[in-house]
Amino acid sequence: HGCPSLITTAQVNHEDKPATRMIPSEEHGSSSTPQHANPAACSGRVIWETGFGITHSLCMARSHRHFTGRDLLPGVTNPAELAKALFSAPFVLVSHGIEEDPILNYGNAAALALWDMTWMEFTRTPSRYTAEAPNREERARLLAAVTSRGFIDDYSGVRISRAGRRFRIARATVWNLLAEDGRRCGQAATFGTWEWL
Repeated sequence: HGCPSLITTAQVNHEDKPATRMIPSEEHGSSSTPQHANPAACSGRVIWETGFGITHSLCMARSHRHFTGRDLLPGVTNPAELAKALFSAPFVLVSHGIEEDPILNYGNAAALALWDMTWMEFTRTPSRYTAEAPNREERARLLAAVTSRGFIDDYSGVRISRAGRRFRIARATVWNLLAEDGRRCGQAATFGTWEWL
């Protein structure tokens, strides 16, 4: 079924900083919404107010603390406030699921702006497409290392936006996501430093 209401999206403004706005989902051909699309995109509410937005934000924060010993967003513990703060944070935060070809399932406003995608576009994208083809093997090795070790800190690499703009990320943390019962349910990454190439 399509999403008849509004979804959250981010556009890149002239200073390459995220600017969030609301647009009709019809602009994205939502009649072909695949099964993996998040219910958050069909809710008519901003992403961080949805059940998915809140529970996934808690999962990312809990898993980050589990593996790194650090808070993803220090001082914020209320679930609704955490979801809103992570979505509007000045750093990039992304995650994907555990499909055979993992699909992105979360990107905050900074991520949507950087990759130049709407929420609907982003959450339909296999995560390997965030890197250029020559860099995908290196990215796959990184994710395999994260799977076995739990997390990697201080990762750097080149990524590409939907429009073909290349950028280098630096000092990224990548970690496994764990459900409340301890099962692995995906991987997430965050970084606050990037430069256009």
